[in-house]
This record gives sequence, C-alpha cells and structure tokens, in this order.
Amino acid sequence: MIIQTGMRTDIPAFFSEWFYKRIQEGFVMVRNPYNTTSVTRYSLSPEVVDLICFCSKNPAPMFKQMDLLKPYGQYWFVTITPYGMDIEPNVPSKEKVMEDFIHLSENVGANSIGWRYDPILINDKYSVAKHISDFERMAGKLSGYTDTCIISFIDLYQKVIRNFPKAKTVKKQDRHTIVKEFVSIADTYGMKIKPCGEGKEYEIYGADCSGCMTKGTYEKAIGCKLDLPKKKPTRQECACFLTGDIGSYNTCSHFCRYCYANYDKRTVLQNQRLHDPDSPLLIGNIMKNDVIHEAKQTSWKNYQLSFDFL
Repeated sequence: MIIQTGMRTDIPAFFSEWFYKRIQEGFVMVRNPYNTTSVTRYSLSPEVVDLICFCSKNPAPMFKQMDLLKPYGQYWFVTITPYGMDIEPNVPSKEKVMEDFIHLSENVGANSIGWRYDPILINDKYSVAKHISDFERMAGKLSGYTDTCIISFIDLYQKVIRNFPKAKTVKKQDRHTIVKEFVSIADTYGMKIKPCGEGKEYEIYGADCSGCMTKGTYEKAIGCKLDLPKKKPTRQECACFLTGDIGSYNTCSHFCRYCYANYDKRTVLQNQRLHDPDSPLLIGNIMKNDVIHEAKQTSWKNYQLSFDFL
C-alpha cells in the first residue's frame, strides 16, 4: 500500500515529531473530513506499506530521524517557486529549500524525489519572463538531483478566490509560452516537465502528460513492480494514483495565498491548538462517539523479475 501525507497539509514542515511517533508506534488514525465521527486506522508496518509519499515546502524538520524511514520506500515532492513572502508568507528562503532538496536527494536518491514548481501565477511582480528566468536558475541548481519537475497553473477554487481575490487565471498564450520554455530548459538540465492536472494540452512541446503521482513514479522510486488496485482518478484530467492520505485540512501554517487546503488563517490556528504530538490523530484525540474502521491493507509489491529495473 501507498501512504500519502501531503494532499491536505505539510506534515514534514509542521508535524514531523508527530509523524515519527506514529512510525515508532506502528499505526496512525485519520478522521474523515466529511464524516467527522468516522475514523480510519492505518497500520504503518513496512510489511504492508510499500511507499510513503511526502509533499513539502520545507522538508528539513524531517532530517533528524530519517533512519526511521529506511524500511519504507519513499517519494518526495518538494515545492520550490520564485514567490516571496507576499505569496508564501512562512516558507523558508528558496536558497535554503534548494540546499535541503539536494541534501534529501543525496539521502533518498534522485529517483525518489521530484521538484514541484507550482502553482504558476502571473501578476505585475511575477511575470512570464521572471518565471522563465527563475526557473532556469533553479533548474541549474537542482540539476542531477532529480529528473522530474512538476508544474501546474493556479486553479481558482472558492477558497483561493476568498483568500487571494487578486489571483487571475493564467492566459492561454502565457501558459503555452511558459511550458514551451520550461520544457526546453528542463531538457538542458536533464529533467522532464510533467504538467499536473493539465490534461494533454502540452504534449506538443515535449511535456510528459502522463501524471506525477503515478504507478511508474512509485515503481522507479522503489525499484520494484507494483500491482496496484483499480481506482478511478480524482479528476478526469488527473492520472495520479492517490490513496490513504493521513493529513488534515486547515492545518498548514505556510499560509500560501493560493492554498486550496486551508479555509482561513483563524481556522488553522484553532486546529494547531488541538494538535497533540502523542495522539494517533493529527488534530485532536479519539472521542467516545467515534467509529474506528480498520483499513484493508496489503503489500502491492510484485517481485517477479523485470528487466526494467536491472
């Protein structure tokens, strides 16, 4: 099975102590965000967890106990954009995150880490030309430490519109200019551009539109075939295979203006006060009315010899 940690919050940045306690105790519980009395219990045994997928803007707090992750396959997505505190108020400096990216790549291997340059937004400060210039500088720095760069353009969800009313959809001409230039630059530095949730529109420029959290991505990371169960994609334009996210919405303190996972800052701060590092839940504790369900888990590894991994 694959455990996801980053679709709802940034666990490495803000909850690393809690996460490592869950690893040591061997299980985690997750409250259903749409049915709050329903709780799922996941085993974290390496016998059933084939890979843990992380998404973070600041992986450094995880570095102290990385040895605890050695029994597991890992895949890391680290987001590095050109935005400053006006857009990403609590994200560390980009130079620091790039150094941490390199350190992480040296620890887990270049096949187990991808760079996310997303979401791409355009305004007076962050022009098309600036994105292209900053992307080239970052790609040069990260060259050799990953072969994958995920990109996407800002989506104007209701939460985004409320928290970032000045955000605008990126014009089609600008999107095509950016992708075309990014593909060319990435190729120079040994990387492949993978648009996330953008359909097949950019294949004409050489972008890999097969998805980012895919079967192939995971297999390459662990060096083993996976027999994944059939699962419908969360969005028609998305080919990613997503299961078992252990995070919680309204808990990320980066407070990025474009965030889809936070309702507002006040709600995040309220939830932070409910966080207990010793609880099996990320936020709060088990209540007497909770109904706990045991997740059905099994290893998906297929050890049959394959020349793809030789």
